[in-house]
Amino acid sequence: MANRTGDLVEPVQEAHKLDVKALYNYASAHVPGFPLSPSNITLSQFGHGQSNPTYLMEVETGGAVKRYVLRKKPPGKLLQSAHAVDREFQVLKALGDNTKVPVPKVFCLCNDPTVIGTAFYIMEYLEGRIFVDPKLPGVAPERRRAIYRATATVLATLHSANVDAIGLGNYGRRDNYCKRQIERWFKQYLASTSDGKLERNPKMFELVDWLRKNIPPEDSSGATAGLVHGDFRIDNVVFHPTEDRVIGILDWELSTLGNQMCDVAYSCMPYTVQIGLETEQLGKGLELIGIPEGIPSQAEFLAEYCFEAGRAWPVSEWKFYTALSMFRGASIYTGIYNRWLMGNASGGKRAAHTGTHANELIDIAFSFIAKKTVLPERPPSVSRGRRQYVTENKAQGLPKGSGRFVPSKKIQELRNRLIKFMEDHIYPMENEFNKRAQSDLRWTIHPEEEKLKELAKKEGLWNLWIPLDSAARAKELIFNVSENAYFDAAHDRLLGAGLSNLEYGYLCEIMGRSLWAPQIFNCGAPDTGNMEVLLRYGTKEQLHEWLIPLLEGKIRSGFAMTEPQVASSDATNIECSIKRQGDSYIINGTKWWTSGAMDPRCRILILMGKTDFNAPKHRQQSMILVDVQTPGVCIKRPLTVFGYDDAPHGHAEISFQNVCVPAKNILLGEGRGFEIAQGRLGPGRLHHCMRLIGAAERGMQLMAQRALQRKTFGKLIAQHGSFLSDIAKVICLKTRAHTFLLVIKSKLVT
Repeated sequence: MANRTGDLVEPVQEAHKLDVKALYNYASAHVPGFPLSPSNITLSQFGHGQSNPTYLMEVETGGAVKRYVLRKKPPGKLLQSAHAVDREFQVLKALGDNTKVPVPKVFCLCNDPTVIGTAFYIMEYLEGRIFVDPKLPGVAPERRRAIYRATATVLATLHSANVDAIGLGNYGRRDNYCKRQIERWFKQYLASTSDGKLERNPKMFELVDWLRKNIPPEDSSGATAGLVHGDFRIDNVVFHPTEDRVIGILDWELSTLGNQMCDVAYSCMPYTVQIGLETEQLGKGLELIGIPEGIPSQAEFLAEYCFEAGRAWPVSEWKFYTALSMFRGASIYTGIYNRWLMGNASGGKRAAHTGTHANELIDIAFSFIAKKTVLPERPPSVSRGRRQYVTENKAQGLPKGSGRFVPSKKIQELRNRLIKFMEDHIYPMENEFNKRAQSDLRWTIHPEEEKLKELAKKEGLWNLWIPLDSAARAKELIFNVSENAYFDAAHDRLLGAGLSNLEYGYLCEIMGRSLWAPQIFNCGAPDTGNMEVLLRYGTKEQLHEWLIPLLEGKIRSGFAMTEPQVASSDATNIECSIKRQGDSYIINGTKWWTSGAMDPRCRILILMGKTDFNAPKHRQQSMILVDVQTPGVCIKRPLTVFGYDDAPHGHAEISFQNVCVPAKNILLGEGRGFEIAQGRLGPGRLHHCMRLIGAAERGMQLMAQRALQRKTFGKLIAQHGSFLSDIAKVICLKTRAHTFLLVIKSKLVT
């Protein structure tokens, strides 16, 4: 049975009592909406867990009760770097404000120990269920499977967070995580067993030696690096009160950047050993005592995670990651026992057995290492509705293989629909589009293009580039729709299919087979980059005024950065000025190669210029929205590449002479231009590259068709050895580039 979150509290332990009046004074000044004249404030302590003391704060006003959760450092002398509540607050705020990772909302952080004795933060109380026992007693078998599936999925969601985009890029080192973990926890083990404390176990030294010799190569390369929770397990997540979905991930004390497979292995510990504080000895794992009906096997749970996260099957590394989890657990238990001896363990008397538990974990780790195999060679299939994760992909035209670069069934279906749409509608119109682009009507839009755009919307092939987290922000800001509320289907179509960068890459490749395709699906540059800027950094007013028409395909946009007088690939050279005058900004300068500006539908430019020429080098630049119809904006001419002007899209030279735009048009604030540029260009560059792969494939197809139609020296060109050699080389080069790009995009999965 599950425990309601409110059922896990008990009276505050004597060692953890605090000044309630001082807490109230601080909370009333720093927590938005905190009751100012409560009739009663009650504090109780969560007994589950052994880390930072955590309290339920109930504030009663006129019969109504508001609940908050307070989490603080324990009192007394602590190990260096342990119990960093400020880091917990930092990661919770970053995830809560910028991603769909379910976490409690945090309200305030107090680093002043004079308030209640140690640093603390206050967050929202989540009313839900916590499954303390991983065997899920009293839960129906079908719901057990759903609960474990939700746990694997939310861990994959956590691991998909783009730490650079949400301000956690410096939250920790990404490489050599396991190596550093070994040294860190061994150092803490030594500190917790010194000076007459718990006797040191010689086997712990042997275990450290084995781990040091068996660190997987992926740890030093950072191939599996990202945000790491550090203590992810089923009893550290809160489930919805009635639904089998996760509404909050708790206990972020050990979070950092590093090797995410450590989180996965730690979450699988119940399959090997039952960790608990209620008994004198640790229990046997699920795979030894028999897995309860409905709960997936360890391999099935792991396959579920690998499918959701796009990970390769870790058969050769699993022994190391699991042994590392046990080693770390032994060190943590030793630290808890040490705190129990000093009287400040948050688990109270239940911590009395942790010294024994630490030694048991060391023995279990050696037993696990001694096993011949710990995982099957290939992952079991994971079927869910219309998606499947298996080791072979039999979809037509897709490569066979296993691991993260085989598209999911969802992407296969989108890919096939795109191919059919292009074969039925776009390829047949290419000659007509090209004729118009070379005629006197080159700077007008072919009426068939708008018809095809409406058809693409109806077929669900519209705005496929939009990442899931950006779509969620748009729903909230533009349409005032919460995560689980009903959402109008017409609006939903505007926000894409919820794809990651890696998933969208497969579709970019198809669109790249025709110059005209990206704009038909509203996936063309520079609009996608500009819409991404608005989605991520725009205000609600900016989104309503400019993003919605762009999402609907009613207008187009341009990006004004490059200047004729300076090498603009180095944006610190930019000379265009953006000067504040009252409620406006005045822009002066010249831009060229402003892609999209010649299109008659172009209505908005994102311009990069300097707001402060005396600021630090990378804080001088800002980005601002400029309506092309603003007085002083002069589109002077289209620029050409080898005589080609790319009509009706075009690349324009534009002068800005005393162009006055409202101050509200600034994006994110003055001096944030570089920050926005990096968020805009990272995925965009890779989208371009994947489209080029598609263009190369189309070129190869045309080359092969020609070779099968023309003869030289008495036989078809396709029959000549030199041709076969050349096309083989081209295929090899294209495949190598394709694989390289997928590897890069897999590191930007958001």
